[in-house]
Amino acid sequence: MNTDSYKALSNYIDLLLDAICVVDKDGRFEFVSAGAERIFGYKPAEMLGRPMIELVHPDDRERTLAAAAEINAGVVKVDFENRYIRKDGQIVHLLWSARWSHTDQRRVAVARDISRSKQIEARQAAIYAISEAAFASDDLPALYRNIQHIIAGLIPMRRFSIALTGSNSQQLHFVYDTAQQQLADSNLLTFCAGVIRRAETILLTSDNRKELPPKLRQLAGAKAANWLGVPLKSHSAVIGALMLQNDAEAASYSNSEIELLEFVSVQVAVAIERKQMLERLQHNALYDQLTGLPNRELFADRLQSAKARAEREQGKFALLYLDLDKFKPVNDQHGHHIGDQLLQLTAQRILSCLRHSDTVARFGGDEFVILLEQVDSDNTAVQLAEKIRLALNQPFALAGQLLHILPSIGVALYPQQSNTEKELLLLADEAMYQGKKAGGNRVTLSTTALPRKGTARSV
Repeated sequence: MNTDSYKALSNYIDLLLDAICVVDKDGRFEFVSAGAERIFGYKPAEMLGRPMIELVHPDDRERTLAAAAEINAGVVKVDFENRYIRKDGQIVHLLWSARWSHTDQRRVAVARDISRSKQIEARQAAIYAISEAAFASDDLPALYRNIQHIIAGLIPMRRFSIALTGSNSQQLHFVYDTAQQQLADSNLLTFCAGVIRRAETILLTSDNRKELPPKLRQLAGAKAANWLGVPLKSHSAVIGALMLQNDAEAASYSNSEIELLEFVSVQVAVAIERKQMLERLQHNALYDQLTGLPNRELFADRLQSAKARAEREQGKFALLYLDLDKFKPVNDQHGHHIGDQLLQLTAQRILSCLRHSDTVARFGGDEFVILLEQVDSDNTAVQLAEKIRLALNQPFALAGQLLHILPSIGVALYPQQSNTEKELLLLADEAMYQGKKAGGNRVTLSTTALPRKGTARSV
């Protein structure tokens, strides 16, 4: 095909949005239509004589050469996709139709820019994947890992971090960071804080450093940087930031990559909020809201597990039923807010007396139940109960004065006194009331095999 033929052909094909490319047997551009400039960013004259493979994305070169070899062997390709790097450094997705001309010994191809449709596909896939991850992830750390995996498939990065604000919206901390040894990186945390404060995307590179406020400009110091921070916007507020960091030598993040991450970040924020809400609901269903201790339902589950473990290992455990003597007068005299604080401090003191394997739950009001696992004797259980009693005998500094409360504690043991959880609770409850009737502020060990009818309250 001579030059005049190309000129005549170009009068028509230059009107096309697609690019017509002719490559010689050595893989060099021999003809490029005017539409190529819209796709590749180069003028046709800049592309002539250049090896085609130089413009192909490095990750796609091997399979592009393999496809070219098939076309040169006579295979017609009508739907080959690969990525090219534009003159401005951005990545463009192309759909090719190509065939080999035996007569002219040249490869003729038509390229169509499908970057926009690829971006739409990526967005749709990300929405689905993030929504699926939000439901499939067992907890928030699992969700963060899944989000990282999803975004890594869309945008290049060396480091991925999620920073979230605390409950008071002032504290900021990394809840996830792929560079775990750098979790305390104050510069990156400051960078994320800037993203959240401004509620807008920030790109920090050597090229745009001068365009940023001085505080952000100084974050990377003298080092070359390639940071991208995107706010996590929920329906009502900015809850945190996504931070991507790439090698300083790598191409800076393109507008299309930034737009994609901004779109995905909305789905990420919704997914994180949904998972946080579910975890709060699960926590509220199992823990006492005032003291943070397990409630009846969670305690019953742990008691059942302790019983199964004791049966399996031929072990023993004890239950303590604790009630605060004369708590109501203190509560009435100083107000419910002081009473609530007193209960919270009581819970903390009890916890400080227990071993890691033990559990204390609030059953309501001023009643606490304690599970002591792996006790080897009655004396061990009584000694631990006495330790708690002495700790609670110390005054509490509240309302500008020292307040005193005294506990009555009943103790029951498994399997000596009962082989069912309900009976064991009744025995400990009855022993506690016996101690109260005897004057209170004492530890009472149950001595009966079953609760006496009418002397113990139901639980």
